[in-house]
Amino acid sequence: MTTRTTRTGPATDSASAEGLRRSLRGRHLTMISIGGAIGTGLFVASGSTISQAGPGGALVAYAAIGVMVWLIMQSLGEMAACLPVAGSFGEYGTRFVSPSFGFAIGWNYWFNWAVTVAAELVAAALVMKFWLPDVPSIVWSGLFLLILFGINALSTRAYGESEFWFATIKVAAVVVFLVLGVAMIAGILGDSPGAANWTRGEAPFVGGGKGILLVLLVAGYSFQGTELIGTAAGEAAHPERTIPRAIRTIFWRILLFYVGAIIVIGFLIPYTDPNLLNTSEENVSISPFTLVFQRVGVLGAASLMNAVILTSVLSAGTSGLYSSTRMLFALAERGHAPRFLKRLSRHQVPLNALLATTLVGLTGFLTSLIGDGRAYELLLTVSALAGFITWAGISWCHWKFRAALKAQNHDLGELPYRARFFPAGTIAALLACVAIIAGQAYEPVVSGASLSDILMSYVGIPFFFALWWGHKLVTRAPRVDPATADLGLD
Repeated sequence: MTTRTTRTGPATDSASAEGLRRSLRGRHLTMISIGGAIGTGLFVASGSTISQAGPGGALVAYAAIGVMVWLIMQSLGEMAACLPVAGSFGEYGTRFVSPSFGFAIGWNYWFNWAVTVAAELVAAALVMKFWLPDVPSIVWSGLFLLILFGINALSTRAYGESEFWFATIKVAAVVVFLVLGVAMIAGILGDSPGAANWTRGEAPFVGGGKGILLVLLVAGYSFQGTELIGTAAGEAAHPERTIPRAIRTIFWRILLFYVGAIIVIGFLIPYTDPNLLNTSEENVSISPFTLVFQRVGVLGAASLMNAVILTSVLSAGTSGLYSSTRMLFALAERGHAPRFLKRLSRHQVPLNALLATTLVGLTGFLTSLIGDGRAYELLLTVSALAGFITWAGISWCHWKFRAALKAQNHDLGELPYRARFFPAGTIAALLACVAIIAGQAYEPVVSGASLSDILMSYVGIPFFFALWWGHKLVTRAPRVDPATADLGLD
């Protein structure tokens, strides 16, 4: 196999004269993906999912989404190890599906993370109110935006190191939680509750299939961020080795953390506990993690978990800014965004793309302060589906990638990493993503929401198709013929 040179530079530790610098190590890639998936969805929202679906329902939902994400990461890993480029799935969409599809999925993903940065600024201010409630939110949000920008502007290595340590703090918190939780369940620390909470009331499956369906959506959002390994592939050292290694370990670690946490919480806290239903970033003192730590006797449990959640927020913001910046840079390289966004700093950081993304994130945050916040709510709603659309797009790109390999008579042995269970795994992941996208309005419908609220659940879909079909209408770009698709294997 001869392909290890792309538009982002050779797959070595050296810097290309005009490309991004490959300075992310294997440990960085692993922690970037783990850190992207472990956040408030685990530390806070896990309690409300158990309250809604019971411990058994939540466990089934998170396990099912975990398997789906693993299949998607298999597909992404196969393509990223073979073609490690900035922009990742945006580039794969252009090469294997059509330039218009690549344009749409790239801008869709950029918008998703740019708005997420704004959301994290709001969340960071909420977290800080736990300690300093009298300081205006805008002060904290402005300070954290400067920190996020500084980390990303310094160098790719600086981002990798910061995310490594951010993720390490989160992983350590989860590991300690699991160890203490198992000790409590076994009766080593205090009296063991046994399996009583799994048989109490409607448990383990509260609400039956309806409860599981409601939790599936929450679980899906919680796992978003695992695809960050794809956008980091363009700056990974020795991607043919580091990406497969990271893909092999990510799924099991994330699944262990989520499934393990759900099991521990299910044993120790009954689903009827009102604290589980009311968990939120504004009241970390009733997070299920905080409750368990308090029962063990950990001093300052609420402050400890608030610090961990603040780390999660900063981690998500840093990764969001990094990922969206690289996607915007890749769009500019393909001619899908203004050329000035291609400019690199002396540290090989796409500085103009970083500035543009930071300004969009700042604008999104400011809209949350204007009027009743409806503009900000609309931005969040539009971006809410972007992650699932991206996952579906990754699966579709992988399907077309394999079709191109077959059409051009390439042997699978040429691939540095091969996805398991193809084609069944790719098809299953694609259909699961489509089903989740279609189910966005399930909760508004069962709760009796208005028609406008139900339709609002899908506003991200016309946004994506407007990008796709609008580009096609303007450029008349044809679909990619698998026989001529640019696999980079020549």
